[in-house]
Amino acid sequence: MDSPLKPGKRNIVVIGASAGGIEALKRLFARLPPDSSASFFVVQHLSASYASQLDRILQSATAMPVVFAFDRQPIMPDTVYLASPDRHMVIEDQHLRITRGPRENRARPAIDVLFRSAALAFGPRVIGVVLTGSLDDGTAGLWQIKDQQGLAFVQDPDDAFHRSMPQSAIEHVETDFVGALDRLADKITWQVGQDLPLPAEKPPRPDQRIENRVALGENGMQAGVMELGKPSKYSCPECSGVLIQVEEGRIVRFRCHTGHAYSIQSLLTDVNDTVDTSLWSTVRAIEERILILQQLADIADREGYPDKAARLRAKAAMAEQKCQPLRDLVLDTDFFASD
Repeated sequence: MDSPLKPGKRNIVVIGASAGGIEALKRLFARLPPDSSASFFVVQHLSASYASQLDRILQSATAMPVVFAFDRQPIMPDTVYLASPDRHMVIEDQHLRITRGPRENRARPAIDVLFRSAALAFGPRVIGVVLTGSLDDGTAGLWQIKDQQGLAFVQDPDDAFHRSMPQSAIEHVETDFVGALDRLADKITWQVGQDLPLPAEKPPRPDQRIENRVALGENGMQAGVMELGKPSKYSCPECSGVLIQVEEGRIVRFRCHTGHAYSIQSLLTDVNDTVDTSLWSTVRAIEERILILQQLADIADREGYPDKAARLRAKAAMAEQKCQPLRDLVLDTDFFASD
C-alpha cells in the first residue's frame, strides 16, 4: 500500500513537551492550518495514574483529528497522533508502534523515543519541535533529527512555562529556529510541504537502529546496547545495571543493558532522589533510636536506677546532636539542586 504522505516533502512534525506543555500545545495547534498535508506526533509527559484527556483538550484547538495512537496504526496526513500515558510512541516505516519499552529520561512516553524513531524512519522529512518542560528530554532526539538532515525548532525559553527543556536543546543542538509559540507555528506552517534540499538521504546511524529496537521491547543485550559506547562509572538507578556512556556531539547520555536511558541531567536527578530517600530513612531511624533511649531512661527512673537513666539520656542527647547535621542536609535545597 502506497503512503498517503508525499515523498520528498517535509511532512512529519514531531513535538515534545513536558511541564506547562498542555497550554503550549493548545496555542500551537490553534495557529496551525488543518490542511497542510503533514502528520503531527505529540509526546506530552503524562502521568500513568489516571486517564488522560489530552485528546479532547487539543481537539478543541484544531480541526484536525486528534487521536491517541494505537499499535500498527497507519500514518495519515492532517492528523495529530498522541502518545498514551505509560506508552512510548515509535514511528516505524509508514505506521506507528505503541510499546511499554524501558523508560528514557525517567519518562514513558519519552520524547527522545519519538524523535529518534522519526529521524530513522523519515530522515530529512522530519521537523522536530521542543516546547516547554523540565530537565532535558528531547535534546538527544532533536540532535538525531538534525543529524539526519531534519529541522530543529525550539520554543524560546523566555516564552516557555519551564525553560529547562528548550534551553538544553538550544545549548546542545544546532537549531534552525527559536521563537515564541505564535512564530513557531508560523515557521512550521511555512516549512511543511517544502521540497527537500539535496542530498535527500543520509544513511541511518547504527546506534539509532539499536536504540529503536530497545524502545520496541527487544532485549537490550541482544539489540546491541553494549556497542553504544564504553562502560561508565555509574550504575542504573532503576535496575542497578552498568550504564554505557553514549556521546553524540556535545551530548553525554547513558543507557544500561536492560534498556533504561538517561541524559546526564536526568541521571543526576534520579541519584538526588535516591540520596534524598536514603537520608530521610537514616534521619527517621536515628529519631526512633532517640525515642527508644528516652523511653528506656524513663523506665530506669521508675525502677530506681537514676545513674542508668542519666547515661541513657546522655546517649539520646548525643544522638540528637549528631542527627541535626543530617536534618540540615536533607532540607538543603542547594545540595539537591541539579544545576
